[in-house]
Amino acid sequence: MDYDVIYIGSGNAAWQGGRFLRKAGLKILIVEESLYGGTCANRGCNSKALLDAPYEIKALADNFEGCGKSGDFDVDWTALMELKRKRIANMAPFLDGKFKEYDLDVAHGKGIIIDEHTVQVGEEKFTTEKIVICTGLKPVIPDIPGKEYLHDSTDFLDIDELPKHAIIIGAGFVGMEFASILAEAGLEADVIIRGDMALKYFHQPYVQHVIEILKEKNIRFHFNETVTEIIKDENVAIDNPEERVLNLENALNTDDKLRDPDAKIDNKAYENAFTVNCESGLRLTGDYVIAAMGREANVEDIGLENVGLTYTNRGIKVNEYLQTEVPNIYASGDVADSGIAKLVTVAIHQSKYLGKALLEENPEKIVYPVVPAVAYTIPRIATVGVPAFVAEESDDYEVHRIQYGKSYSLELKNDRTAEAKVIVDKDLQIVGAEIMAADAENVANMFTFIINQKISLEDLDHMIYAFPSSSSVCLYKLHNIHYTF
Repeated sequence: MDYDVIYIGSGNAAWQGGRFLRKAGLKILIVEESLYGGTCANRGCNSKALLDAPYEIKALADNFEGCGKSGDFDVDWTALMELKRKRIANMAPFLDGKFKEYDLDVAHGKGIIIDEHTVQVGEEKFTTEKIVICTGLKPVIPDIPGKEYLHDSTDFLDIDELPKHAIIIGAGFVGMEFASILAEAGLEADVIIRGDMALKYFHQPYVQHVIEILKEKNIRFHFNETVTEIIKDENVAIDNPEERVLNLENALNTDDKLRDPDAKIDNKAYENAFTVNCESGLRLTGDYVIAAMGREANVEDIGLENVGLTYTNRGIKVNEYLQTEVPNIYASGDVADSGIAKLVTVAIHQSKYLGKALLEENPEKIVYPVVPAVAYTIPRIATVGVPAFVAEESDDYEVHRIQYGKSYSLELKNDRTAEAKVIVDKDLQIVGAEIMAADAENVANMFTFIINQKISLEDLDHMIYAFPSSSSVCLYKLHNIHYTF
């Protein structure tokens, strides 16, 4: 065999574990058809974090409107995008250097599984004892007329100029986070949601709070709508660029939905105008349409049929050892249908697990600690452990609301709405938390540590924390839970 393990894909799901296997003496090949590092490094997490940060700062500054703020904080998107492109352009070369440092072989091209022990890259074939599929996910693009006019998250995170009026199809992580950026930039957007809720895996009262903030900033929401087509409006006359996109000749109903499919729409606001039609008769127009309808398994044309592997949109089914139906072929990261959240942190955990498991004759099953998830909206919302909606329907838990922003607004940069809902079991052990705050991600990490390490309320009550800080004021409030029983 040429290699002990071949990874198809070069993201965190691959190299994090691959380097440990190489250190243990195994010969490793990483196959990558695009940029080293995959989506998170080059087209996702890092780009979003860099572009979002100034708008987060702007929102924090706005907390002091009327009580100390003077002037406006404006974000120069052009300069910000220039910085983003420079930073992100360094990621793939950086990882190339790391792969050399870790002595990992790399083949650049599309990896196609020929049989259980062979992967072809271009004209070259490599043999291996084990294969690990780490090809991740790709954006869902609906098969509707006009789909060629849709932009995905990669497009938006590399756009030269923000759209004046975006139409966002979907309200998951991507849709809601992009809506927050557009809102803070003072621009307009319409968000179309197929179901009756946004960010369905997060605490809905907090999601609704974010929605209300976005509504105040010219972001409109349309629930229970299905997009049927997208039309590019040619030869649009530009009369008044500042005019709102919709100039409806027929009255809107109380749901702000245009129900008359024959109603006319004035598209003169934008040179490039697109009309989005929905099944209900709702018609919206704007200058940029974003597909934010989730992601699906990126496994097209990689040869799964050659080894009898099947998959769904959620990915390739794996067992508790991350094995597929073919014993020597594994899947790691977002492409693995493992029943756990598809996050980069989970991909790293799985890759490290395989880095150990593939060295052992009888490995233990993978074990997941509680996994925090954060929606980087403005403000942020986060969840970890037992969800509040589960706890509220069970006699085994108590849910305690901690409005620490209201009590400690001076210490929290005037973030008066910051709060958490903490879930405890009958033994007063913290088992879950929902957070809404400017820095919810940091508070979520604190609760993740508490839950995973099973730190009791009494233990927390006897610790001393750095003050002022969001974690300290939230923890001090836990004192009340301990002494209410």
